[in-house]
Amino acid sequence: MVKENIGFVGTYTRETSEGIYRFTLDYEEEVLKNVQVAEKIGSPTYLAIDDNRLYAVAQNGEQGGVAAYELDRDRGNLRYLNRKLLDGAPPCHVSSHQDYILAANYHKGTVNLYKKTDSGSIQKEVSVAQHEGDGPHERQEKPHVHYADATPDGQYILAADLGTDELVSYRIENDHLERVHSLKLDPGSGPRHIVFHPKGKFAYLLTELSSEVLVLDYDEADGSFTEKQRIKAIPDDFADVNDASAIHISADGRFLYTGNRGHNSIAVFQIDEESKELTFLEHVSTEGEWPRDFSLDPTGKFIVVANQHSGNLVLLKRDEETGRLSSTGSSVTVPEGVCVKFYS
Repeated sequence: MVKENIGFVGTYTRETSEGIYRFTLDYEEEVLKNVQVAEKIGSPTYLAIDDNRLYAVAQNGEQGGVAAYELDRDRGNLRYLNRKLLDGAPPCHVSSHQDYILAANYHKGTVNLYKKTDSGSIQKEVSVAQHEGDGPHERQEKPHVHYADATPDGQYILAADLGTDELVSYRIENDHLERVHSLKLDPGSGPRHIVFHPKGKFAYLLTELSSEVLVLDYDEADGSFTEKQRIKAIPDDFADVNDASAIHISADGRFLYTGNRGHNSIAVFQIDEESKELTFLEHVSTEGEWPRDFSLDPTGKFIVVANQHSGNLVLLKRDEETGRLSSTGSSVTVPEGVCVKFYS
């Protein structure tokens, strides 16, 4: 068994954070340790790891964009390759797909498509998809694209727009984003992130504003989705503000996990083997405030949670048979953490 694994945390650099942090998960001791600054960079709020490359949201003054690094998998060191910045607010999400880098810009309401070189460097921006519209919630005054990534079959690019309550499907045609389908969600739901079931044509969409998970059928023929179940991620009697955050699925496709900022918990769901619908199991404390993101480690035995407001990274143990989580008591300081990634 592997004795330890290295992970990375993307952060805001509004207060004391210096950029991208590196940490070690020790499997024998069941603790997090060796927290270090891996790269000093302005507000790398989201990270994507593709083979031996790491891509990060980047901000420099009044400009924002994406930075590329070569990743030393043995030591966890990052070697700067290049970055591409544009005037205005930085993206909130970045992903890597084949020859492209995708960036979702919350403030601009855009999906930005970049080409990348064989070495992993980012070339110029080749396409921008501008969203239009709004919604009834006070945070839906305009489009707010919160996620952009490829479907597992690689046929489509999906964009979740919190501002317009839409899940939009694109194709890449001649380096250009071509819109092919849009799933309109309930007004005020605020879609944020989506994950796919590993063994079927099903997806799970997390809504930030209504704190729900939507179970969706995916049609690979035209990139469309059909809603088949909707389930709350917070208790019915929770009356305070909650912003749902991250959503992740176990590698065996049996359990789903979502983050709750406000309720400060991870919601655990069991996935039905046949229908792929969800049954709620439990809420588990994140042992900190405002869990912006979390990640299952590569073994599937642990979950690492980044609590943004309390500035701590917390290790939870995962029962692989029941899906349930328990505290390890391990917590380390990582300021303003908003994204957790392991080597895939």
